[in-house]
Amino acid sequence: MENQSENQFKVPKKTFLQSTTAKMIMVGVLTLVLLIPLNLVQNLIQERSIRKDDVIKKETQTWGENIHFMGPILKVPVKTYTETEVYDEQTKTKSIQKQEELTYAYFFPETLQHTTEIEKVDQLKRGIYKPIVFKANLLAKGNFSSLDLQKLDCKPEDILWDKTSVIVKTTDLKSIKSDLKITLNNSQLTLEANADSDAYFDVLETETFSYQPDVTNPFQLNIQYNGSNSIEFIPIGKTTATSIDANWSSPSFTGTFASNDSTKKITAENFHADWKIIHVNRPFSQQYLGAIPNLNNYSYGVKLIEPVDEYQQNERSSKYGFLVIGLTFLVFFLIQTISKVNIHIFQYTMIGLALIMFYTLLISITEHSSFTLAYAIAAASVIIMLLLYSVSVLKSTKYAIFISLSLTALYSFIYVIIQLEDYALLVGSIGLFLILGAVMYFSRKIDWNN
Repeated sequence: MENQSENQFKVPKKTFLQSTTAKMIMVGVLTLVLLIPLNLVQNLIQERSIRKDDVIKKETQTWGENIHFMGPILKVPVKTYTETEVYDEQTKTKSIQKQEELTYAYFFPETLQHTTEIEKVDQLKRGIYKPIVFKANLLAKGNFSSLDLQKLDCKPEDILWDKTSVIVKTTDLKSIKSDLKITLNNSQLTLEANADSDAYFDVLETETFSYQPDVTNPFQLNIQYNGSNSIEFIPIGKTTATSIDANWSSPSFTGTFASNDSTKKITAENFHADWKIIHVNRPFSQQYLGAIPNLNNYSYGVKLIEPVDEYQQNERSSKYGFLVIGLTFLVFFLIQTISKVNIHIFQYTMIGLALIMFYTLLISITEHSSFTLAYAIAAASVIIMLLLYSVSVLKSTKYAIFISLSLTALYSFIYVIIQLEDYALLVGSIGLFLILGAVMYFSRKIDWNN
């Protein structure tokens, strides 16, 4: 009788699979398994980003690409001579034959001023993508004077001033949307494309005219472009001044020379920037004989950029996926341990897949709206789903609300980190430290041996 009574009240011994250690192992393995669909989501984000780049590249090739401008430059024919020694077999004597050849001298302006106005075009779209394209109105003016012939080792009588022309080097001729006429010393000349293009620049050249080297020759050139992403200049003037105004709030100033900090202004709607470069600032000459060297390394200008586009934000968000899944599982596990409610591994799997769905919702909604709105919708959808599921699983509204508040705080914390640039590491480290402290606090009274 006593043995029967003792057996009746004896607590059945737990197996290893029912132990806390086994449950922790299973939850940990599940967390690692969920990295597979999370990695697939990250691959999807990269594929969509690559597709965006391909679509935008095709669109900008049609509209107009990056603008790179160098000019105007004087091009003057110069007679040069080569001497050849000729031996006469009959007379057994040597003679020197002088042969005349024609080459070209290139002269850069004494002063050069670029004034550029950029207007961003928002109407151009290709499907769901909007490329960064603009219309640019470029005014270049200055003068040619003090042409130094001694440095070219040319005699004045060998220079054919009556066959001078003006050239301009620029990229992407198809994007020019204005008549190309340059005014030089009150004479108007027409620029036309020629065949001297190199691997980077296309060349525009005027008809020949008679140049007067002894006077100051002012010039003025206006070009209207359809461009995309950036506009850059090469400071070929002995003194080069450049100003750029644009209705764009996120410029990136690039190149060898920095803009003037005292006059640079950047607001939420537009920016203004100035440069002033003198000849001692750049290591190249004002005149060349035969050919102009490659001066692309001395360019400067501005790029219109998106500080962090939607795919970069999605990618940064997905990198915190492991943290979200791990902390959410940890919250459920602590609640399970404290409340003695059994949560099956299948239920953990459903919770993990719901967290993965956040990222597919985020990227799909972002492509049709802003990242902030998409993030709010995706986070709210997942939080509400897990709230309802937690009520059913945990049989407690209190715990379900706690989980929802924890997820809200976690998603808000990650959103703040994504938006920050300079302080992302600092804020992230402090946040993770506080999260660790909270976990240690709530788990301090758990008896892990029972």
